[in-house]
Amino acid sequence: MKRALSAVAALGLLALIVPVANASIAVPNLAFEKYELANGLEVLLSEDHTVPLTSVEIWYHVGAKNEVPGRSGFAHLFEHIMFQGSRDIAEDTFFKYLEGAGATVINGTTDFDRTNYFETVPSNQLDLALWLESDRMGFLLDTLTQERLDNQREVVRKERQQSTENVPYGVAEEHFYKDLYPAPHPYNGVVIGSHEDLKAASLDDVKGFFRTYYVPNNATLAIVGDFHPADIKAKVDKYFGSIPRAAEPAPEQITVVPIAAEKREALTDDVELAKVYYGWVTPSSFQPGDAELTLAANILADGKASRLQKALTLDKAIASDVSASQYALQHGSVFQVSVTGNPGQTTAQLEAATWPVIAALASAPPTKDELNRALTAWQASTLRQLQALGGFGGKADMLNYYNHHTGDPGYLPKDFARMSAVTPESLQKVFAEQVKATNRVVVAVSPEVKTETPAATGGGVK
Repeated sequence: MKRALSAVAALGLLALIVPVANASIAVPNLAFEKYELANGLEVLLSEDHTVPLTSVEIWYHVGAKNEVPGRSGFAHLFEHIMFQGSRDIAEDTFFKYLEGAGATVINGTTDFDRTNYFETVPSNQLDLALWLESDRMGFLLDTLTQERLDNQREVVRKERQQSTENVPYGVAEEHFYKDLYPAPHPYNGVVIGSHEDLKAASLDDVKGFFRTYYVPNNATLAIVGDFHPADIKAKVDKYFGSIPRAAEPAPEQITVVPIAAEKREALTDDVELAKVYYGWVTPSSFQPGDAELTLAANILADGKASRLQKALTLDKAIASDVSASQYALQHGSVFQVSVTGNPGQTTAQLEAATWPVIAALASAPPTKDELNRALTAWQASTLRQLQALGGFGGKADMLNYYNHHTGDPGYLPKDFARMSAVTPESLQKVFAEQVKATNRVVVAVSPEVKTETPAATGGGVK
């Protein structure tokens, strides 16, 4: 039994005209149908017969936000376990099945708010992709043993060493998020979790997490590409319809504690260049202010004409790299600016040059040209994603992203309208309210002072 929820019937360039630097752009409006199986699985369908390929992508609405203190890293742990086999899929054969069928962009990712898995297959191999995804959703625990858990736990712990502990500035970034989101906020730290929590996790703990969150009624399946409309729903029901609904996950009770005074850390690392991170907890994804801060980040650091690039890398030549972003999250986003110095620069020198440039955006509106450049860059980046059916940022990913954050897979035209409604005055107002010296986190990383060991001397025969 399937219950239709909504549908959009048009495909192509229509629906909304928005201004772009005194011109206009037609916003793509992806055709989709959204419906729900009796077991609660959301399904998003979007036909695209451009090439004989189909992308399958599942978003599980679980991430680090759903972990409890002492049990961090579970969502990311399952990103690994889900590829290790299930009832009908032998261990370490998931990739072999797909690669043997000509699949591409096979992967999974985890962040604070969600976990996703995706693959793009030749359209005549769609049944294979659906079978593989349904088997690990419905029957993963049939083969999850203590040995398999121990194996993947060690893989993740090694990944933590390689991605956080033994990379330049990795530990600083973990400190950065701990300062932004004090415990018990689940964004406290990094998505990969801690060694202590991963070691402490029992098989029952891990199975309980899976039974709660990796269930049909906590997932959305997107199928985008070259499929046959007449039989696609029957295929989805065939592979997923018999997986039982689980109890609804408990509503998230997460409180974001405002940062009332500057938090500052000074760290040393085995790096060659000083680096400074600035961060603020800002409005959640798609909430008022999120659009203004997204464009503010572009004005500050996107391209050579941006304020920080021009001031620090070109005019003063004290920085080798600058970046700014509005990392949109469901329980408090992060507005971040980071600056990496040139050789010989100190964190104090970087801060002295950086903060006035940031603060200037709060004291006066950006020019119309700056705002138009930022808007155009955002629009171009968003439209480029639509060139791919699936994978990172492709059509399937975009439908799932909007569905996850807004409940509307077809939110793209509304997103263009939201961004286009930003004015220089509204951007300055939001920036001044959100980005201050009094509510910021600053993590300053300096190179370790290295002492040279005297070279050994030998007593040669004279």
